[in-house]
Amino acid sequence: MPTDRPNILFIMSDDHASHAMSCYNSRINQTPNLDRIANEGMRFDNCFCTNSICAPSRAVILTGTYNHINGVTTLATHLDGRQLTFPKLFQQAGYQTAMIGKWHLGHGGIHDPTGFDYWNVLPGQGLYHNPEMIEMGEEKVYQGYVTDIITDLCLDWLKARDTNRPFMLMYHHKAPHRAWEPDEKHAHMYENEDIPEPETFWDDYSNRASAAEAAQMRVDRDMNKNDLKGLPPEGLSPEEDKKWKYQRYIKDYLRCVASIDDNVGRMLDYLDTEGLTDNTIVIYTSDQGFFLGDHGWYDKRFMYEESLRMPFIIRYPKEIKPGSINTDMILNTDFAPTFLDYAGIDVPETFQGSSIRPLLNGETPEGWQTSMYYRYWMHLTHHHVYAHYGVRTHQYKLIYYYADGLNQKGSIEDTKEPEWELFDLEKDPYELNSVYDNPEYADIVRELKDELYRLQEKVEDERYVKDVD
Repeated sequence: MPTDRPNILFIMSDDHASHAMSCYNSRINQTPNLDRIANEGMRFDNCFCTNSICAPSRAVILTGTYNHINGVTTLATHLDGRQLTFPKLFQQAGYQTAMIGKWHLGHGGIHDPTGFDYWNVLPGQGLYHNPEMIEMGEEKVYQGYVTDIITDLCLDWLKARDTNRPFMLMYHHKAPHRAWEPDEKHAHMYENEDIPEPETFWDDYSNRASAAEAAQMRVDRDMNKNDLKGLPPEGLSPEEDKKWKYQRYIKDYLRCVASIDDNVGRMLDYLDTEGLTDNTIVIYTSDQGFFLGDHGWYDKRFMYEESLRMPFIIRYPKEIKPGSINTDMILNTDFAPTFLDYAGIDVPETFQGSSIRPLLNGETPEGWQTSMYYRYWMHLTHHHVYAHYGVRTHQYKLIYYYADGLNQKGSIEDTKEPEWELFDLEKDPYELNSVYDNPEYADIVRELKDELYRLQEKVEDERYVKDVD
């Protein structure tokens, strides 16, 4: 093993959409500390998840495999810790490893974190204030705000580490997950201003498959008193009511993001003070995107852009040119191979992604992926989103709503008639008009279906029984 192996600091939040980060040109907030990572490293503009929901995306990142391989297809299917994960390989290679914060992949027996010298995680979603955590199997309650506490625990672990060995730390925030509870420090941010509404806030769900209209994640209709921290004033018109609810939602969401940004700043300052910056790869991402009033929604799950897209910024002064921006397509299956590559550890053949290290050095390898496969399995549960799969290229997106629970644990068995959508992302970046039935796109539909089936075969997934044309 090389003696100057880099440290890996993997920072992941929960439901933090890239369009709520100023380094991604946010219209609604500033994230100066996250921007430090992007400004001193590389920003990826086309990083996508393969299943936009918490536990499945986390399982993909750990195992380097798609959900039909690692078994975590829904929130109810917990990770079997006996399978190979990249932290186990780091541990075997002499790295100090830790997982601190949100785990969300099950607890007890084969579901507790494995591959870590130390772990201290929230049970399930965890609480924002005075959270209980599970430290190496022992339950403890910590006083304070969860974002501060997780950062404190990470800093404590780093300070106590063996400085003669490299480390791999997974620093996982709960925020800004629903129900968006800010801390006192940020509770009054945005109090005297209105946050701009997104371009698709007044979407009427026409010109698409029925799935969009059927979904139950509308800001004006589906948020509850706990989400809004109260009830709207009496006498509002429907339009005024929707606007009021959006402001309540988005301000608390952004207040939670502000706390993450402050705490990431504390971590970056620690690396600077300890002389660790040059030899530490710092990554910031989220387990998936999120609808911030886009299409009139909150939550995620859909293959639409705001949900599919993950923020991904990375800094490594030894290799990555500051201020770089990359538009190549990368997936959460690519994270594990990349980390292993930098650590000088062989990537297992069973891992399904590729190292993005060439991209970080400014080179796009011949044959690099220009399409990606997505599958959401959790039919109808929680937000009435239909199960679907699809393919995205740089210009087009083809989605097949097979709308069947397929007896997946955590799904609802209420099958709907399958439907297709096709979006021309160059002409319709907000995905408001499906052109699947437009004769002018008939050849594109055929090409995309061929690509979809090629990708399914490549990743060893199965086509739905009614998908026969």
